[in-house]
Amino acid sequence: MSQINLQIGHKIKTKRRKLGVSQLDMSKKLSISPSYLNLIESGKRKINVDLLLKLSNVIGIEISDISKKVDTNLYQNLMDLLGDNLFEDLDITNFDIKELVNTNPLIAKALVKLGDNYKKKNQDIVSKVENISGKFIDSRKNSFPGEVVSDFLQENENYFPKLEEFASNFYNKIQTNNRVGYSSICEYLLSKHGIKVKDVVPDEQKPFTKQFNLAKKIFLVSDYLTLETKKLYAGAQVAQLEASEVIDEYLNSFSFPSEESKKLSNVALLNYAGAAIIMPYKLFYEECVRQRYDVELLQNTFAVSFEQVAHRITCLQDPKMKGIPFHMLRADVAGNISKRFSLSGIEIPRYGGACPRWNIYKAFTMPGKINAAVSKMTSGEKYICIARTVEKGIGKHGMEKTLLSIGLGCQVKYAKDFVYADSLNLNDKKTETPIGVNCRTCDRMDCQQRAFPPLHKKFDIDLNKRGISVYVAD
Repeated sequence: MSQINLQIGHKIKTKRRKLGVSQLDMSKKLSISPSYLNLIESGKRKINVDLLLKLSNVIGIEISDISKKVDTNLYQNLMDLLGDNLFEDLDITNFDIKELVNTNPLIAKALVKLGDNYKKKNQDIVSKVENISGKFIDSRKNSFPGEVVSDFLQENENYFPKLEEFASNFYNKIQTNNRVGYSSICEYLLSKHGIKVKDVVPDEQKPFTKQFNLAKKIFLVSDYLTLETKKLYAGAQVAQLEASEVIDEYLNSFSFPSEESKKLSNVALLNYAGAAIIMPYKLFYEECVRQRYDVELLQNTFAVSFEQVAHRITCLQDPKMKGIPFHMLRADVAGNISKRFSLSGIEIPRYGGACPRWNIYKAFTMPGKINAAVSKMTSGEKYICIARTVEKGIGKHGMEKTLLSIGLGCQVKYAKDFVYADSLNLNDKKTETPIGVNCRTCDRMDCQQRAFPPLHKKFDIDLNKRGISVYVAD
């Protein structure tokens, strides 16, 4: 019987733990001994095709999800880390990194965590020097608690079934139609918890978006916020009062490097629950399928924002009602990525900006309009990607809002189920946009937008010859 010669044991173990199934119970379902399952999970035994098929049914996931050779997100994170000039003399290749991620994913994760810690300490030193000298140091790196939140969500595939159950039960209590109203949530908070929700105009000297005082039983919400945001915050407040134990359970299952990153992840889960309340899973999934993931139509159906819909779409990972595996990211005009998550398999950079060819940046040239494109990675994998700008900030005369771009995409094979593919010619290679992850890790040498030399190719300057970029001699 053929054997699957892949290091998939750690993936099986991770999936089993997420389901809350013991090794003993899992081995009974598979009709194998616990010791044999332990050997598989520890990577000491190969697994035959029949057992893999049986295991995929028990776990409730696609075989491709557990048998693919490379964890693309972990691979890219490690690529970003080892792309630093610090490691230039070691001549580490893409193959070396893939091999490490395949065979020793825990070691790879440890290296990424070590890199994050190093960069954060470097940032702290820079901040102290700035405070002492009064001078700004331009080499400041991004804050990394946000990156840990992304790791936490990625680890859980941005799906938290116990929070979905909580939100569904809450929705059944207050539902009047398909839309959950802001007033309905406010009335619930008052009747159930005695908490009064007040929309107030903040003091210009002390601006805020929300303030909760449990002792005074009052929840203040800035009147400058959109109704969609107010509704999300109100739902998150219900979760804070009623789902804290469930949230703590999820948080305690993850190793956070700092208290700040744990608190930030707590906020992420509260917002997750709030979104699940105003877009309950079953109803939202059914509408996504019916409307073929038309984000703007879904906005109208649930009376929510573009970003809220895009984020919620990535959460549809219930094995019984599984949506398309999407990736999502959010970027500002400077190229900083403030939100990233990928189930599609596309690689999103951990440190710094992404490839300038991504349509998430092109969206800034056509504000408010959805830009759809076929993006082709250096691996050959193609993705249908959409992007649109959104505005954040106070809706007040004289106050400039922040412009952000939201990106959403999936593999081309899901084109028939994704409405934005209808406007694209998937068979015309000329319409494909060749993209990479970032310049340091990209193999493309025919790119006019290359801002840095590639990590894998020796950089040299020929005074008498230049390619299409200063970093490309031929």
